[in-house]
Amino acid sequence: MPFRLAIISTGGTIEKTYSELGGVLSNETSVLDVMLSQLELGGLEISRIPLMNKDSMDMTADDHERIAEQAAIEAAKRDGVVIVHGTDRLVDTGQHICRRLPEPAVPVVLTGAMRPFELRRTDAMQNLTEALMAVQLLEPGVWCVMHNRALRFPGVRKDRDLMTFVPADDPEIT
Repeated sequence: MPFRLAIISTGGTIEKTYSELGGVLSNETSVLDVMLSQLELGGLEISRIPLMNKDSMDMTADDHERIAEQAAIEAAKRDGVVIVHGTDRLVDTGQHICRRLPEPAVPVVLTGAMRPFELRRTDAMQNLTEALMAVQLLEPGVWCVMHNRALRFPGVRKDRDLMTFVPADDPEIT
């Protein structure tokens, strides 16, 4: 029986594309389907939910609620949920999901990238691949999966100096 997975895309750096006309990276189109097409995904039954395509810095409280609501809907009918999200407000959304869905029956994994998929030195594919594996292995809860780590919410923060996510209470990491 395949693992039934929902992938909710919200935009963020991982999905930014370069506009030659404007000379900027933006969230105009999603590259998530291109990324997924490059992976061997046997054993997964994927439902793609393109919820929004925003830079997370532009997200509002209503956006966080909309993501949390969709995560709750998908968690009720799937074996796991992956949310592709911008890293600047990923913690806000993770905490919002924890409040709205304090005891999910399945893993809900948030992931993103510090550098867009379209750039040569990107962490996008690594983080997406890790999230797809982790959602099948982690216990139920809300998680941040990036850079070879799985961190459980609440208690996650972005460390801008290290350019990754860390436990919120880790005194060794500033």
